[in-house]
Amino acid sequence: MTPEVIVTLTLIAATFVYVLLCWILPFARCRACHGTGIRRTILLRRVTICRRCKGARMRLRIGRRVYNAFHNANTEAARAARAKGGAR
Repeated sequence: MTPEVIVTLTLIAATFVYVLLCWILPFARCRACHGTGIRRTILLRRVTICRRCKGARMRLRIGRRVYNAFHNANTEAARAARAKGGAR
C-alpha cells in the first residue's frame, strides 16, 4: 500500500469514528469550565456560572450542530414544498 492510500484510509476511518461519536454521544463536557458549570473570575477570584454552558456543564459537539443545521434546513425545505404543492 502506498502512503497516500494509508493516509486516505486513516482520514476516512477518523471521520467515520467522529460521525459515530456525534450520533451516539452528541454532548461533551464544556471546554471553558471543564464540565463543572462554574468558573472563577480573574478579578477577585469570584465563583460565577460558566457563560458558555450557562451552568449545564455540557455542550453540543460541532459535528452534531452541523447535522442539526442540515436536518432543520431539509425539514423546512420539505415543509415549504408541501405547502406550495398543497395550495394549488
